[in-house]
Amino acid sequence: MRKLLSSELAQLHDQFMQMGINTSEQIYQATKAFTTHDKKLAKEVIENDQNTNREEVSLEKEAFDFIALQQPVATDLRVIMVILKASSDLERIGDHAVSIAQETIRVDKNGRLPIVEKRIADITAKIRTMLEQALDSYVRNDQEAARDVAKEDLKVDKQYITTRTLITNAMQSDVLHANTGSSYLMVDRMLERIGDHIVNLAEWTVYSSTGELTELNQGKHNDELINQLIDEDNDEN
Repeated sequence: MRKLLSSELAQLHDQFMQMGINTSEQIYQATKAFTTHDKKLAKEVIENDQNTNREEVSLEKEAFDFIALQQPVATDLRVIMVILKASSDLERIGDHAVSIAQETIRVDKNGRLPIVEKRIADITAKIRTMLEQALDSYVRNDQEAARDVAKEDLKVDKQYITTRTLITNAMQSDVLHANTGSSYLMVDRMLERIGDHIVNLAEWTVYSSTGELTELNQGKHNDELINQLIDEDNDEN
């Protein structure tokens, strides 16, 4: 019986991990569409979001069936709850990717800002690395690695803030950037929110490991801490 339970739990883990991998690709394709002005790719991202929604529904069904039929012990039940909560965060990340794709379709082709698009690509790369680290910490049930993800999110916050300032300055200096600027601000904000959801994933890993609910980004709005982390990162590079 225990071997059967472990096998079914492993299937849930595999489904969750595949959903995470697909979500990472969704982020990449959405921001690629935006920075390369590819409306066709943006429409594909929007259409493919249905796959993410189906993955979440399927995962939920499998999890609830497992609970109803197998009556798992408390530790297994905690793992299942983590998968359910974390998959919800992945689904929300997919929704933000769709919002970015929608801005690609809406944004005015005039008044584009290559320097901002480069920043967006850089933030996206950082976020995808964070997601990879969060998923890896989940697989290894490594709470320390999960906590490191939150530190990376503070760096994303710094990039978000500096990019937002760059955009607003451009909007104020040239009316041509007024319309495109609003889309840039939206995309910048969506990427920051994706970072928050990735931290949520890390928090669920900590809960899975310790049984304690922990808020990892308590210093999120601490500008001094954000600047300190960025300075440390620059020193390393």
